[in-house]
Amino acid sequence: MNIAKVDLNLLVYLDVLLREGSVTKAANQLSITQPAMSNGLKRLRELFNDPILVRTSEGMTPTQRALELQPVVRDVLSQLESAVQPKTEFDPALSDRTFRIMASDYAESTLLLELIGRLSTLAPNITLDIITPSDVTFHDVEQGKVDMAINRFEELPLSFHQKVIWYDTFSCVISASHPLVDNFDLESYLSSQHIWVSKTGFGVGVGVDPNEVQKLGWVDAELTKIGKQRDIRVFTRHYHSALQMAKNQHLVATLPTRAASIFKDDPGLALKAPPFDIPPIALKMAWSALLHHDAGHVWLRRLITEVADSIQNKPT
Repeated sequence: MNIAKVDLNLLVYLDVLLREGSVTKAANQLSITQPAMSNGLKRLRELFNDPILVRTSEGMTPTQRALELQPVVRDVLSQLESAVQPKTEFDPALSDRTFRIMASDYAESTLLLELIGRLSTLAPNITLDIITPSDVTFHDVEQGKVDMAINRFEELPLSFHQKVIWYDTFSCVISASHPLVDNFDLESYLSSQHIWVSKTGFGVGVGVDPNEVQKLGWVDAELTKIGKQRDIRVFTRHYHSALQMAKNQHLVATLPTRAASIFKDDPGLALKAPPFDIPPIALKMAWSALLHHDAGHVWLRRLITEVADSIQNKPT
């Protein structure tokens, strides 16, 4: 194939078609007619000698070849978009930009609290719009409608850029008056009642089935490996609520250590090491290739990294 004969618009069509999964939606996104988009898909099929999108019971589904092309095309277009944009400096002290960040309760409590303090000094007119995971889809982030997603992700689309912010261990939080506070071993852990707290990924959350242990996350997965199961009485998605419940009830909350450490100086709470091994978790930030070269976005990512580094240097 002679690259000089490739119509660059076809790559734009391919990018939008794969993001939208629909000829009609892609045409609307690019403000062209549906026949024009259909013709573009026909030319793409001829160019790559592949169907690109095929109709299934679930709608238009990308082929394996299309899935392989998607991150490559997105990266090429992103670099081209950056190259043709006028070079402008981003001045955080003067900017009144709003950054939309999808963040879990864990990330909001540990990372974003410090970030907001730093912004008040460096960029007093910048606004943060913090959105919960249930309010956001992968599609929103991919299209750049959300600047950043910060959470513990099991997997992310290949088209996303991502960076590990930090790794965190786990701690158990119990009331200082808990009967087992001075004898906290595996046997006492399993004899206690527990609070489950977690919310990862994107999209609207659904209820939890306590019997589906394999879907309950890191803590319960590790207990399953040693043939054990804890007695979960409360399911919540909020770390502060879990900490308060642990303090006021004889319940055990097993949380990422940085979240548990928020109340480390509270005399009504005790932090204990889990009596079994739990691998560390990774807090990540992910963003769209559409924003990768944006000067303001680059600045925000660097600031988040600096804040994370300063937090990690503090004792937990």
